Amino acid sequence: MAQVTAWDAEVDLLVAGAGPGGMAAALVGALEGLEVMVCEKSGQIGGTASTSAGTLWIPGNTQSRRAGYDDSPEQAEIYMDRLVGGPKGRDLRSVYLETGPAAIDYYDTRTDVQFLPCGRHPDYQQNMAGAAVTGRAIVPKPFDGRLLGEDFRLVRPPIGEFMIFGGMMVGKDDIPRLIGRFKSAANFTHSAKLFLRYLSDRLKYPRGTRIAMGNALVARLFYSLRKHKVPIRLDTAIRELVREDGRQDGRVVGAVVDSGGRTLRVRTRKGVVLATGGFAHNREFRKAFMPQPVPVHSLACETDTGDGLTLAQAAGARIDGDQHRGGAFWTPVSVTRRTGNWRGLFPHLALDRAKPGLIAVNAAGRRFVNEGASYHDFVEAMFDSHKLVPTMPAWLICDSAFVAKYGLGVVHPGTRNLAPHEKSGYLTTAPTLEDLARKIGVDPAGLADSVRRHNGFARTGSDLDFGKGDSELNRFNGDPENKPNPCLKPIEAAPFVAVAVWPAEIACSAGLATNVDGQVLGESGDPIQGLYACGNDMASIMAGTYPGPGTTLGPALVFAYRVAMHAAGKSDAAGKAMAGREERAAAR
Repeated sequence: MAQVTAWDAEVDLLVAGAGPGGMAAALVGALEGLEVMVCEKSGQIGGTASTSAGTLWIPGNTQSRRAGYDDSPEQAEIYMDRLVGGPKGRDLRSVYLETGPAAIDYYDTRTDVQFLPCGRHPDYQQNMAGAAVTGRAIVPKPFDGRLLGEDFRLVRPPIGEFMIFGGMMVGKDDIPRLIGRFKSAANFTHSAKLFLRYLSDRLKYPRGTRIAMGNALVARLFYSLRKHKVPIRLDTAIRELVREDGRQDGRVVGAVVDSGGRTLRVRTRKGVVLATGGFAHNREFRKAFMPQPVPVHSLACETDTGDGLTLAQAAGARIDGDQHRGGAFWTPVSVTRRTGNWRGLFPHLALDRAKPGLIAVNAAGRRFVNEGASYHDFVEAMFDSHKLVPTMPAWLICDSAFVAKYGLGVVHPGTRNLAPHEKSGYLTTAPTLEDLARKIGVDPAGLADSVRRHNGFARTGSDLDFGKGDSELNRFNGDPENKPNPCLKPIEAAPFVAVAVWPAEIACSAGLATNVDGQVLGESGDPIQGLYACGNDMASIMAGTYPGPGTTLGPALVFAYRVAMHAAGKSDAAGKAMAGREERAAAR
């Protein structure tokens, strides 16, 4: 711990990291009268969220209620208790459910960070009591990047695989209209407007300014911070925390900051907020908290190197990782080639795996999972299968008719010429299943038997092995026009196609232990005064489980709100939430 006698600057709240958690804490702090400074070690804002779908899981949110989706927070608490299990962390989960709708309403009414209801968007564990089909997921409203002017360049762009024409974002609702642009005048007009807007944008900006999903969320936060004149220092990293009188047990009263080649000593009157994005690219933390063998791929921002955890550990903080079931939140990814030898990753979230006519197999050629399960559950099944049979990578198997209709990973729907994608190494094709199996190194007999069995299920409409198509989530991501099961169809039209998928984390689950107001806890369990954490630096209240869409961004914004309110002296602590939980428990 550094001991500083002279300060270069003084603020109420110093925030480390300009992702959603850090920017949200800074925004609420500023609105509550605090003087705030944000330090971001990279040259752009947004972090991993800039490349995400941008969904938030907020049971009981006002936006869905107004749209007629009457969700029950009480049922959500039952669901979370069943999913996470045990009393550990229940106080934080209760506070999250209690505070969530109010926190989102605060952003929605007092800032430009505004949201839309998703409507039908099923929770991921539909077999559990308390799960919902509608009402819990919200997304940020699309944003016009032109409102940021030249600062739009400071918003980290989505991954290239999520854009078309080299820089145009499209939302989920745009995809069918673009694919069917010649099928109706309305589709053609919509597609033409998108393209013309994009062409106009590229005359001035490095990419399209019509932005959605996670990119819209971070841009809205950034825009709101700009409006409230909250300074964001880019290329600025917090290197050391400063404690009162240099004592190891003293209050955190500031930080030593590296900014543009200068070392600054910043004093804080209220505290330091750690929101540096988690430990995704820290080799030692990955080894400590992730499954073995440690996955090699990550969808997290490359600057998420565990700075917050390292700083807090030096201050005596406790990292909560033992009960986080793999330490992270997962998705299968395929490896793409972008330019030269640089490779990218495409997350197989929802667009292909649940569609009819696709299976996933391990090296034995055998299915190991319901392919329509959530991306997190799919990877957990990969880990389990890999203990017995090599399943890293696993292989998505389909036929050319499937690719033409639904696409496959980075290959867009409507694609019939697969040769360029095979030449790049992205996928493999063959005239027979046996040839395909040999080319990708899986057991030919196993693959042939798996496809034969799957095709039988497709004809009856019932997957007796894994239940693909049985759950609301499966059907939501399947093809409702495919009968009798929206997720099952025979694989039979040569050439046959395979794409390798690997586990990659979307975000970390293990992180710093905190109380309900985001105060970082020491090894004794007591708060370290003046030190907060939110976002992926904070241990997830989900403890490595994945209840539904928006599992990371929901808690990031809710606990950022609580952190700022506590720093401003306006926290309700745990009292209201705990009382509410006890009342609900007594009423059951």
